[in-house]
Amino acid sequence: MTATLQAPATEPRDVRLANESWEALLSAQASVMRGFAAERMWDEVSLSEYDVLYALKKAGCALRQSELMKQVLLSQPALSRLVERLEQRGLVARSTDPNDRRGVLVTLTDAGAGAQQRTGARHARSVEARMRALTPDQQRQLRDLCALLTQP
Repeated sequence: MTATLQAPATEPRDVRLANESWEALLSAQASVMRGFAAERMWDEVSLSEYDVLYALKKAGCALRQSELMKQVLLSQPALSRLVERLEQRGLVARSTDPNDRRGVLVTLTDAGAGAQQRTGARHARSVEARMRALTPDQQRQLRDLCALLTQP
């Protein structure tokens, strides 16, 4: 007699709970982002522009445009247009990747770092105000749960 390996049965409520949790996460993210977008802090740079500047600042080095795309929620064409506008304003610089001439490197300029820092200070205060809906322990739990979801 040989044993047959079977995948564990998934109960309908497990699928339902997983989907309810996912929908709650997406709804919360969408609501918070709408709130941020409506704030008046985006006078110097837009929310999307800030995301690009923040990703470059966080990386601490030039990023290939393909790597930058993984950090922001924009399509490749939208990111290309946004980076072009940021370059025209002197907030980023683009150059050919010396290791792969097909690639484009995007670098944060001093002006871009300044704009990111000024807007980031206001944004950080706004984030903190929104997160006051949760206790510090709940904020830590949220951080830790989200980290679990981002693991490969």
